Amino acid sequence: MSDLAAQARALQPRTLAMRRAIHRRPEIGLDLPHTRDAVVDALVDLPLQVHLGVGVSSVVAVLEGARPGPTVLLRGDMDALPMHEDTGLEFSSEVDGAMHACGHDTHVAMLASAARLLAGRRDELAGRVLFMFQPGEEGFHGARHMIDEGLLDATGPAGRPERAYALHISATIPAGELHLRPGPLMAAADTVRITVRGRGGHASAPHDAADPVPAAAAMIGALQTAISREIAAHDPAVLTIAHLTAGTTTNVIPETAFMEGTIRTLSAPVREHVREIVRRVCRYTALAHGCSADVSVEPGYPVTVNDAGAVDQLSAVGRDVLGRDRVLTMPSPILGAEDFSYVLEQVPGALAFLGGCPPAVDLATAPANHSNRVVFDESAMASGVAVYAGLALDALG
Repeated sequence: MSDLAAQARALQPRTLAMRRAIHRRPEIGLDLPHTRDAVVDALVDLPLQVHLGVGVSSVVAVLEGARPGPTVLLRGDMDALPMHEDTGLEFSSEVDGAMHACGHDTHVAMLASAARLLAGRRDELAGRVLFMFQPGEEGFHGARHMIDEGLLDATGPAGRPERAYALHISATIPAGELHLRPGPLMAAADTVRITVRGRGGHASAPHDAADPVPAAAAMIGALQTAISREIAAHDPAVLTIAHLTAGTTTNVIPETAFMEGTIRTLSAPVREHVREIVRRVCRYTALAHGCSADVSVEPGYPVTVNDAGAVDQLSAVGRDVLGRDRVLTMPSPILGAEDFSYVLEQVPGALAFLGGCPPAVDLATAPANHSNRVVFDESAMASGVAVYAGLALDALG
């Protein structure tokens, strides 16, 4: 373990070059041909068994150790976000309307360098490392698609992973720190869409119409009240209506109003309760206004739940590699969502946040992940490479 940080720093020029090349060519969703090819090129000279996805642009690489043993899975997601970049970096996105604003480009580069580091220490491994390069994390259920295509059986039934780990860089955590917690770490995320149907008419005569706009407005307030009245304060639940649209001009009452938003919860019972609240409140609020409501709830990612034993191992490796004061336990979950949850439903494991805030930037005002101005401290990638490699060596050494 004592050599890992130095070895990761020695690989930093390669890690840096790969990250910047991917950052310039961001791709969105499940089809990432350029990013996939960059991963394959980075691994081509290593003693790995490489499997490409069929329906998605995934890459699964297997490193067999020198002796038999268990399998450890390490994940790096690859996709970007549909947004314009305003960082001013010399390697800014060259693709209009696409940006690596969540740091997945750093994840790809860190995992590829960790594979190189571990390949050089293959004689120390009893078992195998399964490197999961995943598309479609940003709302496209990429991890689920990879599982459906046989990710967990890539080394045969006897080689199913016994542990699974992922790191996620964060622009609002000091560079090189590792933040994690056992149990629920991130939320389940569902999308709610509501169409309120009324009866259109002239805006000067609302009594001759059934106006869906005040019905929609009443629903938004009623939903927030219902959440605060029906969900216990110690069971976090967030319902945000983020998009509302209705009408075409000033003197027409429209026939419909449309709104959509997100539900975030940290347990299955609360998740189902909130879904029921949405359906009930919208239906009866619409009826009270002489309208009707069509409500759909699209299931999103499950709750991301860290295994306590895996968190202990990740914390121990982090302290050995980064220093005891660089590993912190998070006091509470966050309500973002992560599709590594699909893997953690089937394999005990953990996801941790790796600090990537540049040292000259104030944490309180640093542009966060998903900002068009987010910038990550690239030196933190060496820490991620070392932690990834350390997890495999600790589990398989």
